[in-house]
Amino acid sequence: MKFLLRSLLCLACPTLLLAHPIPDVPVIGSFERNGSAVLQVEVDPRCFAEDPEEIPFLQKEAFDKLDQNEKKELLGKADALVRESLLVKFGEQGWFLPDFQFEFFSKEHDNQIVEGDVIVIQGLYSKNLKENEASFQIKALESAGYDLVFRNLLDGIPQKRVNVLWPGEESFMLDISAFAAAPHEKEPKGKSIQVDASATPAIGDGEKTSPTGDLIFTFREFLIQGFVHVLPHGLDHILFVVGLFLFSRKAKPLILQVTTFTLAHTITIALASLNFIAVSPSIIEPLIALSIVYVAIENIYRKEYGHVRLLSIFLFGLVHGLGFAGVSSLDSQSPSFLTELLGFTIGVDVGQLAVVLIFLALLTLLTIIENLSGKFLLSPIIFQFFLWAGIASLLIDDPYAIAVILCLAAVAITILSLRYEKNLGKVADKQSYVHNALHYQKLFVNPGSLLIAAIGIYWSVERIFL
Repeated sequence: MKFLLRSLLCLACPTLLLAHPIPDVPVIGSFERNGSAVLQVEVDPRCFAEDPEEIPFLQKEAFDKLDQNEKKELLGKADALVRESLLVKFGEQGWFLPDFQFEFFSKEHDNQIVEGDVIVIQGLYSKNLKENEASFQIKALESAGYDLVFRNLLDGIPQKRVNVLWPGEESFMLDISAFAAAPHEKEPKGKSIQVDASATPAIGDGEKTSPTGDLIFTFREFLIQGFVHVLPHGLDHILFVVGLFLFSRKAKPLILQVTTFTLAHTITIALASLNFIAVSPSIIEPLIALSIVYVAIENIYRKEYGHVRLLSIFLFGLVHGLGFAGVSSLDSQSPSFLTELLGFTIGVDVGQLAVVLIFLALLTLLTIIENLSGKFLLSPIIFQFFLWAGIASLLIDDPYAIAVILCLAAVAITILSLRYEKNLGKVADKQSYVHNALHYQKLFVNPGSLLIAAIGIYWSVERIFL
């Protein structure tokens, strides 16, 4: 009984049904010719919420209403968040956490322009470089709940090599030997040193860095980030793509739908990142949830594909693109912005393609199982079990709750499948359930779409009213 109660309580907790990771935290190193170094971290106060994408930006009007204790509490949370997320290293010395001084400051958000000033928390740490501090590096701790974005400025010049760090990862080593040199070795103030010069070795891996090499490195980093924002962190985007897949297994309609969705969200990711358009997350997030509900319900009542479906997919793709832009680390002021945008967008597309390929592979496997065993009822049971298991593992961290969900799903799916097969009577053609349109609709599309719609309805209610 305790096992069941614990699981049901876990299922009932809204904080488990998250569809986005915490916003990225920029870590910026700035190094000057006089040997001074300034490290900066930026913490969005939304990071302290259970689901940051549900929370509006902290604007100055709301900030001014906070009392001193509330402001002090926010600064303390920022300090705690950084302590469990970051370590840095200069030269050969060991890893350490800088003594950041946190304060509030207003800025125009990189990806969303909102009315009024946006308040964020900035942590600053300053030091003078020593002669033996020839490199700079950061590490994301295992306890970090989000990714760190490692950017650097040398003599005020933003560098093209940008590192996106996930928990447990270390950044590349930035060569700052010219800035830590002895005073008589330093070159005149007017002469700029850039880490991307072809003659500069990248410490640690022995590579020679170059402008092209740095752009390739940055592209790869944002490619991975875009992929991860879909699989596994973007469950709402995953469910939308699964809804597209369930509706049509034929190659042409599926390609048209996914391509339309990709084109649409690419447009809005670019426009939002360049600050040409701005929509509040409080509007975007409910619309994303409602788009999932619409596609899932359409799968049930619309029996055949029609090109008119592409219009709704395009409109919803525009909305999803604004959602992606809201959690990305794209910086329109970066010298590698186009590379970052291209990498992130392609990463999102590859993530969507991976979702489609996973389900295509599953259906192919189920067809083989049907042909070898002759037991057609196995395929819808395995398919629904896989779908439920995948969604449960992304929604919920508690293994007990996942186990209960899968047990209930297995029993329910088996009963429904048996009842459906009984009502069919004797199947005359013995055609595969995967390939037979009627069987596929009843045993694959309808149950899967109902599950997706239920999650979308929950998110819609939560994001609009809670």
